[in-house]
Amino acid sequence: MVTATQAGNPSKDGRVAGKIVVVTGGRGDLGGATARLLADHGATVASLDRAGTAVAGVHAGITEYDVDVTDEASVVEAIHRVSADHGSPDVLVNAAGIIGPAGASHTATLDDFDLIFDVNVKGVWLMTKHIVPGMILKQSGSIINFSSIHGLTGGRNVPLYHATKGAVRLLSKSDAAAYGAHGIRVNSVHPGSMNTRMSRRSAEQSDIGAEAYYKQLVGGNPLPRQGEPDEIAYGVLYLASDESRFTTGSELVIDGGYTAV
Repeated sequence: MVTATQAGNPSKDGRVAGKIVVVTGGRGDLGGATARLLADHGATVASLDRAGTAVAGVHAGITEYDVDVTDEASVVEAIHRVSADHGSPDVLVNAAGIIGPAGASHTATLDDFDLIFDVNVKGVWLMTKHIVPGMILKQSGSIINFSSIHGLTGGRNVPLYHATKGAVRLLSKSDAAAYGAHGIRVNSVHPGSMNTRMSRRSAEQSDIGAEAYYKQLVGGNPLPRQGEPDEIAYGVLYLASDESRFTTGSELVIDGGYTAV
């Protein structure tokens, strides 16, 4: 369901001017920053998120839609509405994700497992499945999937979340190989510890306490701080733009150097 619309674009010469972009998780911290930056750089942005999720406010160039990324019928309907309103998407940003409960693997329930894999992995696959055919017709497109530094390294706090992000990383590489012949690029973005609501929930769940958690996570970084959402958004902007036209199957790590030490 369309919940808010702003027609037109504030920029005629932005880095993604004229592109139609779908962003899932568009009402979250990282997805929202990404949607706004892409709109500011000339894209027509469809921001998709769960029904009932609060919208930050009206932003020129962004239209809000409701979707359940775990439900194929909902995904199909949302993409149909976006295409009817704006045309076939040029860019897909899969930013929707949940972190799930903390604890070792044996402490999780089957429901925990199913939910986090449904949102973080099946959601990415369903969005790709139903947007790629339009990109194949155009023989062009860019798909950017949100993974995590822990999709590269693993970690002890939320192992199921880390497992989903590893799956997203490899799905991105596999899709890059499969769709390159059609001019479609697929890349993953790997944020480090970010100043977001999800990060704060993870810290609160930690068995060592939030302060010690953050010290452990970012204290030894070459850049010893958390990242800000717009610092991820600028990475996505590069991958969405034609500046990255020879970049596919890559892992864009934006982590303050966490994985370098």
